[in-house]
Amino acid sequence: MTQLTETVKQLIAKARIVSFAQWEQSHPQAAIAIFQAADDNLRYLSDEDLLQIQTLSPNYSALIPVAQLLRDRAAEIVDEARVQVLLTYPEIIEPGGGLYPAERAQACWRDFWHFLRCITYGIAGSHAEYTSPTGLHYMNLLYQELQVPLDAMVLGLKSIKAASLKRCQANDQETLTPYFDHLITQLAAFQI
Repeated sequence: MTQLTETVKQLIAKARIVSFAQWEQSHPQAAIAIFQAADDNLRYLSDEDLLQIQTLSPNYSALIPVAQLLRDRAAEIVDEARVQVLLTYPEIIEPGGGLYPAERAQACWRDFWHFLRCITYGIAGSHAEYTSPTGLHYMNLLYQELQVPLDAMVLGLKSIKAASLKRCQANDQETLTPYFDHLITQLAAFQI
């Protein structure tokens, strides 16, 4: 197992990509606290969390069932995205590839799981712009420091979007697209 440098450890702590700062106009503090607690614990919103959010913010809860569906299907969505990345970049997990050795690949798949988690927060709160510019800045620095293959990560996010949307009702797909595109755009900007 590769030891993380102090720089990497500090960047990981600061690379918090979700921000609920702009949600105060739409959500009461109690609802924001539920989102924040889930993010602090790096977990998806539970059924109880979602029920409380729906009660506290009924005008912004139409997409909660979708957030629930994506949470429940997260493992298969991430697996589908992983397969797509490996089909497109088969050499990526070979010696010399961007996701070699195995723990680098595992960290990438874990990031996919966390990307979907963050997207479900935006969906559950009906906020398509749910990211923190500061957190994304540190994530960019972290990815540079670790030499993460950004083309594969962006493809992974696009694959998460495709795998997620095909599990949703056709009439919801257009509504949901901006939640995925927001994070895809942010991550793609790391390549510039």
